[in-house]
Amino acid sequence: MTAKIEKKIVDYKVVTPELRAEAERARNAAQEKLDNAVQKMDENIDRPETLHGTTYKIKTPLTDHALYITINDIILNPGTDHQQRRPFEVFINSKNMDHFQWVVALTRVLSAVFRKGGDCTFLVEEMKAVFDPKGGYFKKGGKFMPSLVAEIGDCLETHMKSIGLIEDPEISDHQRRIMEEKRAEFEGKSASAKAEGEVSPYPPGAQLCNKCMTKAMIMMDGCMTCLNCGESKCG
Repeated sequence: MTAKIEKKIVDYKVVTPELRAEAERARNAAQEKLDNAVQKMDENIDRPETLHGTTYKIKTPLTDHALYITINDIILNPGTDHQQRRPFEVFINSKNMDHFQWVVALTRVLSAVFRKGGDCTFLVEEMKAVFDPKGGYFKKGGKFMPSLVAEIGDCLETHMKSIGLIEDPEISDHQRRIMEEKRAEFEGKSASAKAEGEVSPYPPGAQLCNKCMTKAMIMMDGCMTCLNCGESKCG
């Protein structure tokens, strides 16, 4: 390829392998300096005197007392372009002492993983995959929880979404519009009903969706469609 030079040549330099290597070392040194300047989550970070936290309430139909889950976050690189909020520790409190031992063990393990650094979002899927041999239950809103540990994992997922560690899968406007149309059509044919004193956000008689574990799967136009996540048996 021919390149036309429009300006007068005032200087030149022959790029040798040595110069390329030197430039590469300079770029690596600059990147390393930048990486060292950005604070990352690891076990060497001391706990600040004050942490920002959020408390979630879990009330299952299997127990008389609720569980209160508090997740405290640490803010890394505050006031900079690299500011990030990460979970630092978790506490679980309840009047029910039947679960005391494993609750204490779970909080310590979760807190240790948080402080270790790296990707901690895998905890959500691991906890939500725990099944109670006595059977699960439906929480408010019709979402099925296979165990109490799974609901704690669901609570952890909610928190991670709120601080930006986990992003919700986007549903296209076209798919959302179809879901709203199907819900309106289905509700127009069915009378609203109450279950356990609470109105469900989804039509009565909806089945359990195997993808989002919510009772929002309805039959419309000969196709099973979930009104919560958009899962469809017809593709």
